[in-house]
Amino acid sequence: MFDCGEGTQRQMLAARLGLNKKMKLYVTHMHGDHVLGIPGLIQTMSLLGRTEKLEIFGPEGVRDFIESFNRTVPYNLAFELEINEVRDGIVDKEAEYDVFSVWGKHVIPCLSYALLEKPRPGRFDVRMARRMGVPEGPLWKRLQIGRSVKVHGRTVSPTRIVGSPRPGSKVVYIADTRPCKSVERLARGADLLVAESTFDDSKADKASEYGHSTASEAARLARNARAKELILTHLSVAYKDPSVLLKQAKRIFRRTLMAYDLLRLEVRPSRK
Repeated sequence: MFDCGEGTQRQMLAARLGLNKKMKLYVTHMHGDHVLGIPGLIQTMSLLGRTEKLEIFGPEGVRDFIESFNRTVPYNLAFELEINEVRDGIVDKEAEYDVFSVWGKHVIPCLSYALLEKPRPGRFDVRMARRMGVPEGPLWKRLQIGRSVKVHGRTVSPTRIVGSPRPGSKVVYIADTRPCKSVERLARGADLLVAESTFDDSKADKASEYGHSTASEAARLARNARAKELILTHLSVAYKDPSVLLKQAKRIFRRTLMAYDLLRLEVRPSRK
């Protein structure tokens, strides 16, 4: 999860995501609309019997924020809570993915994040496996993870059955920021770019004053970074009809969508 505004736990329940799954939360900066949902989320998880560890990553101040609530409104945790204060660079490493961050250009320190999936195994050629007499089961699994197997005294190499490794997906979350080189580098080659677009072009001065981006600036970021798809988010509440932002963005970057509650997208790597 990237950021946690008010009511997040309610949206998770509405989306039927479950509250006892392995989960990590990456916080961009210490403004209320990005962090005020954390205490409620933690308390709801504890109330509903979560047992899995929850890991939270964010800039300096996120630890004091979370712990201050616990001192006044105790969480009564039934699970392990790990809080990590981070800077730019490699934030987190897992077997399946790495998470990187850079500083944006906001009115307070603000991180943007990229989740980069590790390369995936190549495609398994079922017909070739059967032709070479490899029985379905554990031997197929060994081939898929790059290990040779023996069949009737013959060694079968995975290179005969499994194709070249395939690049993983890259998802980039650009939080409150003015356009800058650091976030453009982070977004380069993103399969999915989620970017703030608080204002339309007529309010470009206000965007600059408050450290935000317009929809057109988000679209130029996507175009310059050669992203595959752009999702506009963090829209100002002043827009009862935000379609003007979508129109301005699509003039620059056609593959743009407007975020809405419970939107679901399938992310696929652009390189096969």
